[in-house]
Amino acid sequence: MGMLGLALAVMIQAVPQVAPVPLPAPGCRRVREEAFLRVDPEAAARLAEIGLDRAAIFERMAETAIPETMGCWAMPVGNFDSQLVSVGMSQWNYGTGSLQPVLAAWKKRLGGRFGRTRKMLAPVYGKLLFSKACLKVPVKDKCREGILAAHGADGKLNPVILAELTAIFESDAMLQVQTDAYVALLMDVRADLLRVFAGQPITMRKVRWAIDTKIQQGFFPADEDLARLRGKLAAMPEAERWDRLRAIFAWYEALSRTIDQDGVARDYAWNVAQWRCMIDRGMIDPEQYEMLHLTFIRSRTAVGNSGRWQALTFSRRGKIVLGIGSVSGKRDGDCLGTG
Repeated sequence: MGMLGLALAVMIQAVPQVAPVPLPAPGCRRVREEAFLRVDPEAAARLAEIGLDRAAIFERMAETAIPETMGCWAMPVGNFDSQLVSVGMSQWNYGTGSLQPVLAAWKKRLGGRFGRTRKMLAPVYGKLLFSKACLKVPVKDKCREGILAAHGADGKLNPVILAELTAIFESDAMLQVQTDAYVALLMDVRADLLRVFAGQPITMRKVRWAIDTKIQQGFFPADEDLARLRGKLAAMPEAERWDRLRAIFAWYEALSRTIDQDGVARDYAWNVAQWRCMIDRGMIDPEQYEMLHLTFIRSRTAVGNSGRWQALTFSRRGKIVLGIGSVSGKRDGDCLGTG
């Protein structure tokens, strides 16, 4: 499978994960540029056209990893979100079928060294993880039963499989596989940006927003939806402009307070206060205004766990768009001067 195909298979249905604290975990191998990691020259040239040189690619990769894995290359988690196992800087998982291509790519990359390396890094669970049952999409019952049996009474992965998955995903070969998949993702994002924002400058704000949208939800509003939204925005009386945006923030606040929204309890009240302050102080520019509406129409259709993460998707992208916000308890910026 080509790397563009791999990215589609890996990313298209990614489910958002909730990191306990948005800081790199002690002792983990952190996501950052490493000299040995290769970026395809053709992809590099095309990404440079939207402001992503090699350094920027790894900056975006590290930024993506913060809410996904606390900044780590591995950070395996178990079945808390019904994805069976999630692991890697973008939390590839069995549930959506995104983990299987990554494992297959690692196996292919190692070639004749695969068996030896697998036994060294994952002597107990390696055979299961790379079994035909576990590389199928969706996984077979035999795989599901084996993975669930590797969970402890607390519902978390047991220390052995946790260590083995970490060893695999922190290995040099897997770092390259993850880098390849992320670069392929960025190539898809580039195409999406040129469609969604046709005729507009491609700013780094838009790039960061698009990456997060792609990772969490896999795709962007259709042309028909974009045209409808922009038509309404263009026809909207100026007197309604800020009330319409306040209504979106009110939707986000009310949604966050409902019983089945996770990952936002520490964030939403602070976010709403800060973002309303930004309206009051005239701190939201036209690009941000449109992007908040695009975020709204995409977040309200987040379907993972029957919509469990809709408020989280808005938190993450609202923070990117506005430059002020809180995600997983990590606050940046301050309109109110509250410290």
